Amino acid sequence: MEKIKVIINKLIKKFCTKEVILYAVFGVLTTICNIGTFALLNKVFNVNENIANIFAILLAVLFAYFTNKDLVFHSKAQNSKERFIEFCKFMLGRAFTMVVEYVGCALMFKFLPIPNILSKCIITVVVIILNFFISKFFAFKK
Repeated sequence: MEKIKVIINKLIKKFCTKEVILYAVFGVLTTICNIGTFALLNKVFNVNENIANIFAILLAVLFAYFTNKDLVFHSKAQNSKERFIEFCKFMLGRAFTMVVEYVGCALMFKFLPIPNILSKCIITVVVIILNFFISKFFAFKK
């Protein structure tokens, strides 16, 4: 039993860094932005779920860029060229996960007998995890 506690403590120390915690906090806020925008457009304004999903993703990506750049990964970009390259890398990574999210949601909307909002939440969890690794090791790589 003591060995299990030691292993758990090591895992917590390894994965519960300030960066991971901040990413999680802003990931939750990005998710709220994403799902809230989707629900508002789809349920209140009766926008088609796929169109609402695109707008929700785009707004969430912009929110995520600014919070991740400044508050999570503390961008070290020194000049306009470096910031532009970093922004392009971030957007390229997010474009990839946007396709994953769009296709995943479209398939789930069509083929799974669960509410659209639940499909959206499931895919969003996958996208958050992918985005962390893309941001850390590609877009904001030190």
